Amino acid sequence: MNNFCFQNPTKLIMGKGMIAQLSKEIPSDKKVMITFGGGSVKKNGVYEQVKEALKNHNTVEFWGIEPNPAIETLREAIALGKAENVDFLLAVGGGSVIDGTKLISAGLLYDGDAWDLVKKGKADKTVPLGTVLTIPATGSEMNDGAVISCKETKEKYAFFSNFPKFSILDPEVTFSLPDYQIACGIADTFVHVMEQYLTKVGESRLMDRWAESILQTLVEIAPKIKENKQDYQNMADFMMCATMALNGFIALGVSQDWATHMIGHEVTALTGLTHGHTLAIILPGTMDVLRQQKSEKIMQVGARVFGVSSGTHDFRINETIRKTREFFNSLGLTTSLSENNIGREVIDEIERRFNERDVHFGEDGLVTGTVAKEILNKVY
Repeated sequence: MNNFCFQNPTKLIMGKGMIAQLSKEIPSDKKVMITFGGGSVKKNGVYEQVKEALKNHNTVEFWGIEPNPAIETLREAIALGKAENVDFLLAVGGGSVIDGTKLISAGLLYDGDAWDLVKKGKADKTVPLGTVLTIPATGSEMNDGAVISCKETKEKYAFFSNFPKFSILDPEVTFSLPDYQIACGIADTFVHVMEQYLTKVGESRLMDRWAESILQTLVEIAPKIKENKQDYQNMADFMMCATMALNGFIALGVSQDWATHMIGHEVTALTGLTHGHTLAIILPGTMDVLRQQKSEKIMQVGARVFGVSSGTHDFRINETIRKTREFFNSLGLTTSLSENNIGREVIDEIERRFNERDVHFGEDGLVTGTVAKEILNKVY
């Protein structure tokens, strides 16, 4: 196990009816800006619950944070927050709303353009924020990361700021989610785990088995959720899988990859394809191209998650990759670029961008622009 320092200050508030706890979690003397996405919270009852809980607070609302939150939209939110002297933020939505609000929390205390902070990659001064999670996927409700896009340049970058003070997770708010959104959320969660797990063997038995437990749970509950997305226990497990996948717990002392995510961010930025869907396409390609370097871990996930424990070395690797792709297909997701009408010019542009930035992604820094192109060609 590698050396590490770990701290996660987010208070997790889980369960039915817990949105009412907002009144206790946000100090009454704070000026609160509540951020939202496109309006689904008005259809599933979340908006009414939030407003009731904060009826004695001084609040202002900002609507319209889109999937893949755009700096163009977030600039408007920052301007509103500054004009209203906001000193607490509440993100009500999925990962995009929470990610965008993390940048708002930094932008409120920054005199320049918030895109500077994104390009820098981090911010130290932030306004406190809390969240009400409505879409399990990104894990943003219990980490300090965010991913912000720029529509003008078709760029998408990771950015780190502050942990939410608290996050409220009520599984009942997920019952009305569209099937595609659930499928992308499960895929996103699955790949988050794999980015921290499918690296080197022998670094930590505990982290391996903790990661495997999340993967095993996702494989077990996915078909049940597809059959009935209003089962409270299954959706509660899904929410917790998504949170635990990226709150730092399974990453303690082990190597991390993130090449699949970095490639996926570019596909989304250039084509608009939903983030979780891009990961379902790219991960099998990453496993295939890096099969030699990742062979022991691929066989381990095959044996412990998919039951592939016999056969030749090559058979076990091929079968594990096939079962990974099959799992994503079972969610209802396609697993090739061509099925989504994404042309080879997108592959060429990603190679160009990576080469221009001289990137070296992956646990061993092996994924350059050339290797990214090879991965994308594998899943074309």
